[in-house]
Amino acid sequence: MIQHAAFKHGWFYHYRLHIPKSQNLLLEYPELQEFLQAIFTSCPHEKFMQGPRSSKLRFSVDVELTELPGHEICDLAAASLQYGSYSTAHTNVEMGLLAADSKTISVEVPLWLDPEELEGFETLFESDQPLTGHVDILRVENGKVWIWDYKPDASREKWAATQLNTYATMLSKRTGVSLDNIMCGYFDEETSFVFKPVKL
Repeated sequence: MIQHAAFKHGWFYHYRLHIPKSQNLLLEYPELQEFLQAIFTSCPHEKFMQGPRSSKLRFSVDVELTELPGHEICDLAAASLQYGSYSTAHTNVEMGLLAADSKTISVEVPLWLDPEELEGFETLFESDQPLTGHVDILRVENGKVWIWDYKPDASREKWAATQLNTYATMLSKRTGVSLDNIMCGYFDEETSFVFKPVKL
Protein backbone atom coordinates (compact mmCIF):
# COMPACT_ATOMS: atom_id res chain seq x y z
CA MET A 1 0.00 0.00 0.00
CA ILE A 2 2.85 2.40 0.88
CA GLN A 3 5.92 2.19 -1.33
CA HIS A 4 9.17 3.31 0.31
CA ALA A 5 12.73 4.15 -0.70
CA ALA A 6 15.59 5.66 1.31
CA PHE A 7 17.71 8.15 -0.60
CA LYS A 8 21.11 9.31 0.64
CA HIS A 9 20.93 12.97 -0.39
CA GLY A 10 23.47 14.37 2.05
CA TRP A 11 21.64 12.39 4.73
CA PHE A 12 18.90 9.82 4.40
CA TYR A 13 15.47 10.91 3.18
CA HIS A 14 12.65 8.39 3.34
CA TYR A 15 10.48 8.92 0.29
CA ARG A 16 7.08 7.27 0.59
CA LEU A 17 4.12 7.07 -1.78
CA HIS A 18 0.65 5.84 -0.82
CA ILE A 19 -0.23 3.91 -3.96
CA PRO A 20 -4.06 3.61 -3.64
CA LYS A 21 -4.53 7.24 -2.60
CA SER A 22 -2.26 8.55 -5.33
CA GLN A 23 -4.13 6.53 -7.93
CA ASN A 24 -7.50 7.79 -6.72
CA LEU A 25 -6.61 11.43 -6.12
CA LEU A 26 -4.38 12.10 -9.13
CA LEU A 27 -6.77 11.14 -11.92
CA GLU A 28 -6.65 14.76 -13.10
CA TYR A 29 -2.84 14.83 -12.82
CA PRO A 30 -1.52 11.69 -14.54
CA GLU A 31 1.82 13.41 -15.17
CA LEU A 32 2.28 13.90 -11.42
CA GLN A 33 1.33 10.31 -10.68
CA GLU A 34 3.85 9.13 -13.28
CA PHE A 35 6.58 11.32 -11.78
CA LEU A 36 5.94 10.12 -8.23
CA GLN A 37 6.18 6.50 -9.33
CA ALA A 38 9.24 7.05 -11.52
CA ILE A 39 11.21 8.60 -8.65
CA PHE A 40 11.74 5.13 -7.18
CA THR A 41 13.84 4.05 -10.16
CA SER A 42 15.04 7.22 -11.86
CA CYS A 43 15.78 9.87 -9.23
CA PRO A 44 18.97 11.72 -10.32
CA HIS A 45 20.74 11.34 -6.97
CA GLU A 46 23.89 13.10 -8.16
CA LYS A 47 21.99 16.40 -8.38
CA PHE A 48 21.45 16.33 -4.60
CA MET A 49 25.16 16.06 -3.72
CA GLN A 50 25.97 19.76 -4.14
CA GLY A 51 24.36 23.06 -4.99
CA PRO A 52 21.69 25.16 -3.26
CA ARG A 53 18.92 23.65 -1.13
CA SER A 54 15.47 25.19 -0.98
CA SER A 55 15.45 24.97 2.81
CA LYS A 56 18.56 27.17 3.01
CA LEU A 57 17.40 30.03 0.76
CA ARG A 58 17.35 33.47 2.35
CA PHE A 59 15.50 35.86 0.06
CA SER A 60 11.88 36.97 -0.02
CA VAL A 61 9.17 36.10 -2.52
CA ASP A 62 6.18 38.32 -3.18
CA VAL A 63 3.35 36.05 -2.04
CA GLU A 64 0.21 36.83 -0.07
CA LEU A 65 0.22 34.76 3.12
CA THR A 66 -3.06 33.86 4.78
CA GLU A 67 -3.07 32.48 8.31
CA LEU A 68 -5.55 29.69 8.95
CA PRO A 69 -5.55 28.74 12.65
CA GLY A 70 -6.93 25.28 13.36
CA HIS A 71 -6.71 24.00 9.79
CA GLU A 72 -7.41 20.26 9.62
CA ILE A 73 -3.74 19.61 8.94
CA CYS A 74 -2.94 21.13 12.35
CA ASP A 75 -5.25 18.67 14.08
CA LEU A 76 -3.73 15.81 12.11
CA ALA A 77 -0.26 16.93 13.13
CA ALA A 78 -1.23 17.11 16.80
CA ALA A 79 -2.68 13.59 16.67
CA SER A 80 0.39 12.28 14.88
CA LEU A 81 2.75 13.76 17.47
CA GLN A 82 0.79 12.17 20.30
CA TYR A 83 1.12 8.81 18.62
CA GLY A 84 4.91 9.19 18.65
CA SER A 85 6.06 6.04 16.88
CA TYR A 86 9.18 7.63 15.37
CA SER A 87 12.20 9.43 16.79
CA THR A 88 11.58 12.83 15.19
CA ALA A 89 8.55 15.12 15.14
CA HIS A 90 8.84 15.50 11.36
CA THR A 91 8.67 11.76 10.74
CA ASN A 92 5.77 11.32 13.16
CA VAL A 93 3.78 14.04 11.39
CA GLU A 94 4.62 12.76 7.92
CA MET A 95 3.81 9.14 8.70
CA GLY A 96 0.72 10.05 10.67
CA LEU A 97 -0.71 11.99 7.74
CA LEU A 98 0.30 9.39 5.18
CA ALA A 99 -1.44 6.66 7.18
CA ALA A 100 -4.52 8.45 8.51
CA ASP A 101 -5.25 11.41 6.24
CA SER A 102 -7.37 10.70 3.17
CA LYS A 103 -5.74 13.59 1.24
CA THR A 104 -2.03 12.93 1.81
CA ILE A 105 -0.44 10.96 -1.00
CA SER A 106 3.31 11.23 -0.48
CA VAL A 107 6.07 12.45 1.86
CA GLU A 108 9.70 13.53 1.42
CA VAL A 109 9.29 13.97 -2.33
CA PRO A 110 12.66 14.79 -3.96
CA LEU A 111 12.62 17.69 -6.42
CA TRP A 112 15.24 19.48 -8.48
CA LEU A 113 15.67 22.36 -10.92
CA ASP A 114 18.56 22.68 -13.37
CA PRO A 115 20.09 26.11 -14.07
CA GLU A 116 18.98 26.09 -17.71
CA GLU A 117 15.36 25.55 -16.67
CA LEU A 118 14.89 29.00 -15.14
CA GLU A 119 15.93 32.36 -16.56
CA GLY A 120 18.19 34.18 -14.13
CA PHE A 121 18.86 31.00 -12.12
CA GLU A 122 22.53 31.71 -11.35
CA THR A 123 21.80 35.24 -10.18
CA LEU A 124 18.82 34.24 -8.03
CA PHE A 125 20.42 31.20 -6.39
CA GLU A 126 24.07 32.34 -6.61
CA SER A 127 25.08 28.99 -8.06
CA ASP A 128 25.45 27.12 -11.33
CA GLN A 129 24.51 23.81 -9.65
CA PRO A 130 20.97 22.37 -9.53
CA LEU A 131 18.55 23.57 -6.87
CA THR A 132 17.16 20.65 -4.85
CA GLY A 133 14.73 19.97 -2.03
CA HIS A 134 12.37 17.46 -0.45
CA VAL A 135 8.66 18.18 0.05
CA ASP A 136 7.48 17.14 3.51
CA ILE A 137 3.89 16.41 2.54
CA LEU A 138 2.07 16.29 -0.77
CA ARG A 139 -1.73 16.46 -0.58
CA VAL A 140 -4.65 16.84 -2.95
CA GLU A 141 -7.32 19.22 -1.67
CA ASN A 142 -10.36 20.35 -3.66
CA GLY A 143 -8.73 19.45 -6.94
CA LYS A 144 -5.51 21.33 -6.21
CA VAL A 145 -2.07 19.88 -5.53
CA TRP A 146 -0.88 21.13 -2.15
CA ILE A 147 2.72 21.31 -0.99
CA TRP A 148 2.89 21.36 2.82
CA ASP A 149 5.86 21.76 5.14
CA TYR A 150 5.78 21.00 8.85
CA LYS A 151 7.37 23.82 10.86
CA PRO A 152 7.36 23.25 14.66
CA ASP A 153 7.00 27.00 15.32
CA ALA A 154 5.23 28.11 12.17
CA SER A 155 4.30 31.63 13.26
CA ARG A 156 7.98 32.56 13.66
CA GLU A 157 9.11 31.32 10.25
CA LYS A 158 10.76 33.94 8.06
CA TRP A 159 11.81 32.02 4.94
CA ALA A 160 9.30 29.17 4.71
CA ALA A 161 7.35 30.82 1.89
CA THR A 162 10.53 31.08 -0.17
CA GLN A 163 11.30 27.41 0.42
CA LEU A 164 7.78 26.34 -0.55
CA ASN A 165 7.56 28.63 -3.57
CA THR A 166 10.71 27.03 -4.98
CA TYR A 167 9.21 23.59 -4.29
CA ALA A 168 6.19 24.64 -6.35
CA THR A 169 8.45 25.87 -9.14
CA MET A 170 10.36 22.60 -9.19
CA LEU A 171 7.23 20.46 -9.03
CA SER A 172 5.68 22.37 -11.91
CA LYS A 173 8.84 22.01 -13.98
CA ARG A 174 9.22 18.30 -13.25
CA THR A 175 5.59 17.35 -13.92
CA GLY A 176 4.06 20.02 -16.14
CA VAL A 177 1.40 20.79 -13.51
CA SER A 178 0.65 24.51 -13.79
CA LEU A 179 1.37 26.80 -10.85
CA ASP A 180 -2.31 27.72 -11.10
CA ASN A 181 -3.10 24.20 -9.83
CA ILE A 182 -0.58 24.24 -6.99
CA MET A 183 -0.99 25.70 -3.50
CA CYS A 184 1.52 25.93 -0.67
CA GLY A 185 1.32 25.92 3.10
CA TYR A 186 3.36 25.44 6.26
CA PHE A 187 2.00 24.51 9.66
CA ASP A 188 2.38 23.32 13.21
CA GLU A 189 -0.19 21.93 15.62
CA GLU A 190 -1.79 25.32 16.22
CA THR A 191 -1.84 27.24 12.98
CA SER A 192 -1.03 27.24 9.28
CA PHE A 193 -0.03 29.76 6.64
CA VAL A 194 -1.10 29.25 3.04
CA PHE A 195 -0.44 31.00 -0.26
CA LYS A 196 -0.61 30.71 -4.00
CA PRO A 197 2.90 30.32 -5.44
CA VAL A 198 4.22 32.91 -7.86
CA LYS A 199 6.52 32.64 -10.84
CA LEU A 200 10.16 33.22 -9.92
